[in-house]
This record gives sequence, C-alpha cells and structure tokens, in this order.
Amino acid sequence: MVKIPYIHFTDNQKRRAAEVDLEQFLLRQGERLLPSGFEKRLASDHSITIRGNQWYDHAAEQGGGPISFVQQFYNLSYPEAVTRLLGGEQGTVYVPVSKQEVKEKKAFALPVANKDMRRMYAYLLKNRLLDRDVVSAFVREGLLYESCEKFRGGTSEYHNAVFVGKDASGIACHAHKRSINSIGKTFRINVEGSDPRCSFHHVGSGDHLYVFEAPIDLLSFITLYQKDWQHHSYVALCGTSEHAMLWMLEQNPGICTVCLCLDHDAAGIEAGGRLTDILCERGYDNIEILQSECKDWNEDIKDRHGFPAQAAEEHPQLIVAPEVCDRIGACMAECTATDRLEQELASVFQEYERNIRAGHSEAAMDCIELASALALSAYSRELRQMGELRSTEELVGELQCRILPHQNRSNLKSRHAELTSQLHGMMEKASAPGIRSKAEKQELANGWLELAVSFAKVPVKYEADLVKQQQKQEQMIPQREMTMTI
Repeated sequence: MVKIPYIHFTDNQKRRAAEVDLEQFLLRQGERLLPSGFEKRLASDHSITIRGNQWYDHAAEQGGGPISFVQQFYNLSYPEAVTRLLGGEQGTVYVPVSKQEVKEKKAFALPVANKDMRRMYAYLLKNRLLDRDVVSAFVREGLLYESCEKFRGGTSEYHNAVFVGKDASGIACHAHKRSINSIGKTFRINVEGSDPRCSFHHVGSGDHLYVFEAPIDLLSFITLYQKDWQHHSYVALCGTSEHAMLWMLEQNPGICTVCLCLDHDAAGIEAGGRLTDILCERGYDNIEILQSECKDWNEDIKDRHGFPAQAAEEHPQLIVAPEVCDRIGACMAECTATDRLEQELASVFQEYERNIRAGHSEAAMDCIELASALALSAYSRELRQMGELRSTEELVGELQCRILPHQNRSNLKSRHAELTSQLHGMMEKASAPGIRSKAEKQELANGWLELAVSFAKVPVKYEADLVKQQQKQEQMIPQREMTMTI
C-alpha cells in the first residue's frame, strides 16, 4: 500500500469524517448490505451491523464510527481513513447522517396474514424441499404463516413467510419475514420492534437445544432428522447474536446439551466459536458443533434429492493454520540454546518490527514464526523442569488448537502494541529472581504458550487474508467473462 504524507485535518474535517453515513459510504464502495431491523448487516460479514454513522461487530464485541471502521476493515491509517471518507483530493464529501433521520422504535406488530398459505406452502415444500408435516406442525402452533402486505402507494401486494417467536406467556413478540418468490432478490428482515430474545423456536421436553442461524435452517434440520424431533428444543437466532439462545436456556433449565448447527462457512464457523465461548463463560460445558455436509442444512436436503447444492466453505484460517504451525514446529529445531531463548526472542522480535516498518511482509512473517517457535520452546522448557515431557508434535498440536478464527479477527497493524506489551511482560516474569512455587512455574509456562499463540496468529491471519483475496478474485472471473460475453 502506498503511504500518504502527513495531513493536518481541521476540526471541521474531522467532524465531517466522523458524521459520514456509513451505509451510503459502503454502498459506494461496492459493498452489499442486508436489512436487519433498524440496522443493515454487512453481506460479506454477517456479524457486522451498520446504523447511521455507527458500526458494531457482534463477534468481536467492538464498534465505533466511520473512521475506526475504515481504519480496521480497509487496513488504512488514520490520515488515509479520513481522506477516503472525505472523498480524497476531489473534495467530495459523503452526506452526513442526519439525527432527524434516525427512526423512533415502533411497537411490535405481526404483519397482516393472507387469507390462505398457498404460496408459502408451495415455496417451502417445492423450492426448499421441506417436509409438509414439519411445516404444518409449526403452522398449527401459530409460529408460521403467510403475510399479505401492500407496497408503498397501495397499488400492489407482496407475500412473505412469517416465522413467529413467542415469549414465555405465548404472546408473539418477534417475527422474521422471508420472501417466498423463487425469482429475484431474496428478502429477509426482522419485523421492527421484535424482541431479539424470543425469535422463532420450539420447546420440547428433552435436554438438547439445537441452535440455527435462520428459521429455514431449523426446519431443514428437522426435515432431515425427524425421529422424535418434537422431544427436543430448537431456536433460530435470525442472525448470529446469542440473545435467543441464552433466553431459551434461561427459560428451560432442564437443557444441558447445546448443539450449535450454524452454517458451514467462514461466518458460521466464527459464530460457532464465539457462541461456544459465551456458553462456557456461563458454565455450559456440554457443547456440540454439528456441521452440515454442504453450506447449510437446506443445501444438504437439495444434495440428498440430487439437486445442485452450494458446497461447504472452510474457514481460510483453518486451512492455513496446520501449515503455519508445522513450520513453527520445524523452527523449534533451531532453538537449541535453551539458556538464551529470551535473548534470541527479543532479537527476533526486533527484526520483525524492522521488517514491518520497511514493508517487508514476507520477511516479517518468517521472523514472527521463529518468535513463536522460541516462545513454544520456552514453554516446553518450563514443562520439562516440572517433569512434563512433550514431543514437538504434541506442542505443535497444542498451539494449533488454540488458534481460533473468531479470536483472530483484528487488523494486523493494530496488534503491534499488544504483542510488544505481552512480550515485555513475559520477559519481566522470566527474569524475576527467587525460587518459584509450582503454581508460579505453571503460570510462567502458560504465559509462554499464550505468547507463542499470539505470535502464531499473525502469520495465520496474514496467509488467510491472502487466501480470501485469491478466492474473491476467482469469484470475479466468471462475472467478468459473462460481462465480456454480453
């Protein structure tokens, strides 16, 4: 990336950049946004929502304004981000979000029902290949129906499948609408005023809760695995937020096993990891990850019926992590001077910093992999002194299993200060005088392992981003060829 010179921004310029309407800005960048209640969801990353000039990453649990968004997701410095938001040298300024345009929250109301459900049944049974008895069971419970609504102007009407969520008293307080047309753009949105805790669900008497992203995923799973299905509990998050899952667990204390059945793609894998962390923090340790063979459970139905189905997508980080960790394991053979590991590590990290500043990315990745190997060797040394022996293969396996995509999302540029602080902290602990207790020795060992993991995450994220760029380019080739043909 070409660096731009230092630019002094006036207070007025900074204010204008901070007030840019992110929705308008992203649309001009070619991004696709999906409706999600009062907000818009980034099509390329469903965990990110946009509202006015604010964004929030539900997976990373962080957010902010336009400047921080452009810095993080377009990998730009502060001056570059402000310059881009202000339209560059041409001085084109995106329209600021107007405070008057922010809608007041409406009271929840179910969409008007159609007089019959002919279109909805046709779509769900013929297009989505769902089982009629399964669909009818939810219809009888008042959890699924066909709506009939008017376009603006009232000249024509449109129909959606409405998936209803009820509270503990049986009162509808959530509704998710989905278009039932088989041609054209897909329409999915939660009805304004919906309580996110009470989305589309079924409560059974068993101790298993199955968690899905979308209502059709839920119905597809039941269609595939119908035996005693009403005995179990199911919930569709209508996204990837944890609120509905946690509410189901609060309302049904008899549930002890949570099965995460999210999409088999990068977003679903990250959401699964994040939800697992949330469950563990709340004391749930019986968690299962169930993945469809294809991209999602409805694609599995299509595949079983012999129709073309969208393939599963592995997370780029999970693709590259084994190779990166194997290289780190190979580097450990060079870490023979166990009494000088700390000094070597400090020297290697300084070389990493020099390469980063010079823009030598590949050389920097080589350095950080060696740094990870040195930290992993220090971990092995501490274990050995406590009488625990681990082979290189075991150490590499322990390293790899701790590299989780949902915990490795932040921009590489923003990690330098954190890595530096973590390294200095370990150096201080390792050099502290005195005899250590067993607990202190274990704490020191764990610190070296965490440092090795933090270092290893850098080349994994770097190579995964390259894989994503390559995949995006490959996806664009057919589109270009089609354009040239036309």
